[in-house]
Amino acid sequence: MKRTITIAALLFLVCKMCIAQTFTLKSNDVGGQATQKQFANTFGCHGQNISPQLSWENAPAGTQSFAVTMYDKDAPTGSGFWHWVVFNIPANVTELKSGAGDVSKNLAPAEAIQSNTDAGMPGYIGPCPPPGAAHQYLITVYALKTKLQLDKNATPPFVGFNLNMNVLAQASIVFYAKQ
Repeated sequence: MKRTITIAALLFLVCKMCIAQTFTLKSNDVGGQATQKQFANTFGCHGQNISPQLSWENAPAGTQSFAVTMYDKDAPTGSGFWHWVVFNIPANVTELKSGAGDVSKNLAPAEAIQSNTDAGMPGYIGPCPPPGAAHQYLITVYALKTKLQLDKNATPPFVGFNLNMNVLAQASIVFYAKQ
C-alpha cells in the first residue's frame, strides 16, 4: 500500500511539473512586423512613436520587480541600439499600456524608472532602421529578485549588466521593421 501511495505521489508531482506554466510575454500591439504606430518620428522616420502594449504572466516565485527592454541588434553602430529601458516595475504589475514609453504621459507605474535610450533620452524611441534589410527588435521582460539601485541616467549596457545579475526569468518577443 505504501508503495502505491509513493508511486501515486511521484506521478502527481511529475504531472504537475508537465503542466507548469512558463513566464510569458505577450503584446496586443506588436505582431511580426512593426506598424507606423510603433515607428519613430525622428531620424527621418514619420511614425507615431507609441510604445507597444505588453503583458506578462507566470512570473517565478520570489519576483520583486520587473524590467522591460527593447533592443535592435542590427543597428549599424557596432553595438546595436537600445530603444527602451524600463526597470523597477513593481512585482504586482503585469502590463505596460500602449504609450507607456512616453514619459510625459505618466502611463507607466509611478515607481518604474525609464532610463536613457541610446538616443540619449528616457522613454521609448521606436524603430527607424536605415533603408535595406529588415531589422530585428527584441523586447524582453525580466523578472528580478530585487529592485535595481540605479537612476534614469544609467546607461542601457549598465542597466543590462544589473538585470543579468538579478534575473530570475526572462521572456521575449521579436518583431521586424523595414523602411
